[in-house]
Amino acid sequence: MIENITRLTNERFPEPIGAYSNGLSIPIADRQLVVLTGQIATNSKGEVQFKNDPGKQTEYIFENIRSLLLEAGGDIKNIIRVVIYVTDMSYFSSVSPVRNMYLKDTKPVSTLVEVNKLAVEGCKVEIEATAII
Repeated sequence: MIENITRLTNERFPEPIGAYSNGLSIPIADRQLVVLTGQIATNSKGEVQFKNDPGKQTEYIFENIRSLLLEAGGDIKNIIRVVIYVTDMSYFSSVSPVRNMYLKDTKPVSTLVEVNKLAVEGCKVEIEATAII
C-alpha cells in the first residue's frame, strides 16, 4: 500500500455508498497525483441537479471537480486528463462548450464516450479527471 495517500471529499458530496473515494491525492516525488472518481451532478444529499440539462450538469460537475482539486492544493489548471461519459452523443453540443470553457488553458488529453446509462437515474454526464499538482 502506498503511504500518505489523502482521500479527498468535502461538503459538496454525499457519503460514498461503497468502497470508493471521491478522489485520492498520491505523493509522487515532490508532486501530487490526484485521481478523481467519475463525478456526476448530484448534491450533498445525492439529489440529481439539472436533470434535463446536460450542459448545466457538466458545469456542476466541473465545479465539484474544482472543489476536490482545491482541497488537494490545486485547481482546474492542474488537470492532465479527463474522460467524459454521456448517455447520448447528441449531448456533445451542450457538453463541449462547457468543457472547453473550463479546460481552454490546459488542453488536457480527453476522451468522450457514449454509455447506455449512468449509476444514478437522471444523470446524463459523468466526468473522471486526473491532475498533477
